[in-house]
Amino acid sequence: MLTRDFLHLTGSSLLTHKLRSFLTMLGISVGITAVVMLTSIGEGIHKYILSEFTQFGTTLVAINPGKTDTMGMSMGVFGSERPLSIEDAEALKKLPFAKSVVGMIQGNAEVEGNRRSRRTTVYGTGSDFPTAFKMPVLMGHFLPQENPLAPRALAVLGSKVKQELYGDENPVGQRIRIGGDRYRIVGVMASKGQVLGFDLDDTVYIPLARGLEMFNREGLVEIDVLYHEGVDEDKVVAGIKRLLIARHGREDFTITTQQQMLDVMGNILDIITFAVAAIGAISLLVGGIGIITIMTISVAERTAEIGLLRALGARNAQILVLFLGEAVVLSAVGGIVGLVAGIGLGQLLSIAIPALPVHTPWTYVVLAEISAIVIGLAAGVIPAQRAARLDPVEALRDE
Repeated sequence: MLTRDFLHLTGSSLLTHKLRSFLTMLGISVGITAVVMLTSIGEGIHKYILSEFTQFGTTLVAINPGKTDTMGMSMGVFGSERPLSIEDAEALKKLPFAKSVVGMIQGNAEVEGNRRSRRTTVYGTGSDFPTAFKMPVLMGHFLPQENPLAPRALAVLGSKVKQELYGDENPVGQRIRIGGDRYRIVGVMASKGQVLGFDLDDTVYIPLARGLEMFNREGLVEIDVLYHEGVDEDKVVAGIKRLLIARHGREDFTITTQQQMLDVMGNILDIITFAVAAIGAISLLVGGIGIITIMTISVAERTAEIGLLRALGARNAQILVLFLGEAVVLSAVGGIVGLVAGIGLGQLLSIAIPALPVHTPWTYVVLAEISAIVIGLAAGVIPAQRAARLDPVEALRDE
C-alpha cells in the first residue's frame, strides 16, 4: 500500500464519519485539557511556595526553643526549661560564619499615632533584620545597633501601618504609642507584601528587649542566623549546636536549615503534583476506552471494506497499520485540541483569579501530547488486530 493511499484511506474514513471522529477526539481532548490544567495549577503552586521560601535566601538557619525530632514549630516556643535569650543571639554573632543574627519576638498590640489607632502585629527584633530578610527601608533607617539589653524606645513602621496612620506624610521623628508606651519613629519599611499568608507591611518593629517586656515573655520565639555563601551547611549547624549546648548545658533547642524546609515542602508538593496528574490520567484513560469502543464499532461497520482491501491484495500488516493510523490521528488531533484548550483555560483562570498561581511547563505539554498518541496507539491495537484477522471471503459476504 502506497503512503498516499494510506493517507487517503485514513483521511476519508475519518471525514466520512465526522460525528464518530469528533466524539472520539472529544474524549482525548477532555482528558488532555484536564491534565494540562491540573498540572499547570499544581506546578504554579509548587513554584509559588518555593519562591516564597527562597526569597529570603538559602543560607538562613532558624533556631527555636525546645527540642523536637520532627520538622516544624516546637512546643518550646511557648515555654522551655532554658528559653533562647538575647545573650544567646549575641553569642551567635561571634561565630566566624555568621553574617547576620536576628532574634525575634512577636505579638499583637494597639498602635496609636497622628490621632489614629489600630491593632497590628509587633515584632521585637534587632538591627540585622533588614539584611537577614532582604527587606529594604524606604524612609529613615532601621533600628540602630546599641546595647541590646537596654535599647531606646525606637520604632520602625511597616508601609501599610504608615499609610493608614500618617497617609502621605513622612512620620520619621514623630512619636507613636505601642501597647501604651511611647516610641519615636526612626524609619518606614518598603512594601514587601504577603509571604505565605503573613502581611509583612501590616507590622511595627521595636527593639528585642522592649518586645520581651511588652509581651511579658521570658525568651525569644526564634533566632535566625544568616551565614556567608559557600560555607558548608553541616559546619554551620554543628557550630551553632556546639555553642548553644555549651551555654545551655544540653540540646534544648531545634535547628532548622532552609534546605530542610525546602526538602520537606518539595516532598509535599511532589505528592500534590503526582495526585493532580493522577486525576488527569483518569480522564485520559476514559478517552482511551472511548477510542477502543469507537474503533471496535468502526471495524464492525467496515467489514465489507476490509474484505475488499484484502481481496485486492492488502496484507494483514497493512490492515493493522491502517486502523492503528486512524486511532493515532484521532488521538493526536484530540491531544492538540486539548493542549490548546488546557493552556487557554489556564490563562483565563489566572486572569479571573490573580491570586491563583498557574504555570504551564512545556515539558508537561510535550509529555501530554506524547501520552495522547501512545494511548491512541494502545487503544487501537485490539480493534486493529481484529480487522487484520478477518477472513477476506467472510468479510466480502457482509456486503
